[in-house]
Amino acid sequence: MQALRTATTGMAAQQLNVEVISNNIANMNTIGYKRQRAEFQDLLYQTIERAGAQSSSDGNVVPTGIQIGGGVKAGSVYRITEQGTPTATNNQLDVAIQGKGYLQILMPSGETAYTRAGNFSTNDQGQIVTEDGYTVQPGITIPENATAITIGKTGLVQVTLDGQADPQTVGQIELANFMNEGGLEAIGDNLYLETGASGAANVAAPGSTGFGTLLQNYTEASNVDAVSEITSLIVAQRAYEMNSKVITTADQMLQATSNLRS
Repeated sequence: MQALRTATTGMAAQQLNVEVISNNIANMNTIGYKRQRAEFQDLLYQTIERAGAQSSSDGNVVPTGIQIGGGVKAGSVYRITEQGTPTATNNQLDVAIQGKGYLQILMPSGETAYTRAGNFSTNDQGQIVTEDGYTVQPGITIPENATAITIGKTGLVQVTLDGQADPQTVGQIELANFMNEGGLEAIGDNLYLETGASGAANVAAPGSTGFGTLLQNYTEASNVDAVSEITSLIVAQRAYEMNSKVITTADQMLQATSNLRS
């Protein structure tokens, strides 16, 4: 009975749906996290009677035909990149991106990774780094005798040195933009890698055309909406239960068939 296999694909699809939703809920408090959504596609159809086929010698044609679907499959899990809410941290090195763009991070492998999480610190050499100690690109070093740090909307980093009134410029933060942000590969630790689907990175200063600006002393919160996720979770749970009910019904029908006597 095809219904058994069809309902099985439905249960597998809803299991994936629940896994995606659970990851969103788990990352509700992850800085810069972008929620994901699962999309599904119907499987190939078994054609019993083809629409448009001639049904008589008079030239009559079948208007709709008969097709039986084979179930569902996962089409993609896409990332929703809408802006998260800026959250005040009172850390001079924290920055939130308002608009499009990603901060650039130098990985130990030499690759450049990208992130929306702007919760930064300095290492033992005064370089601005991530929580894992990866250097923010372009590399910026904060002098040891700096008493205040200012990061402007356009990414200009200035420091006030002990005993000096005028601030000094020590670097410029740049942002990277992509033609298809959803094509970036998530590798964990709030980092993404460029792929063939995302297109090459377009780098410019914050505030340039098509790029967002920076907001010092803030980080970008996750864009996960708890109410929406719980609602989606309930819908996925009910869909899973209904598919399991189809399997039970198909099994009962097969049992009734096997109990027939001649």
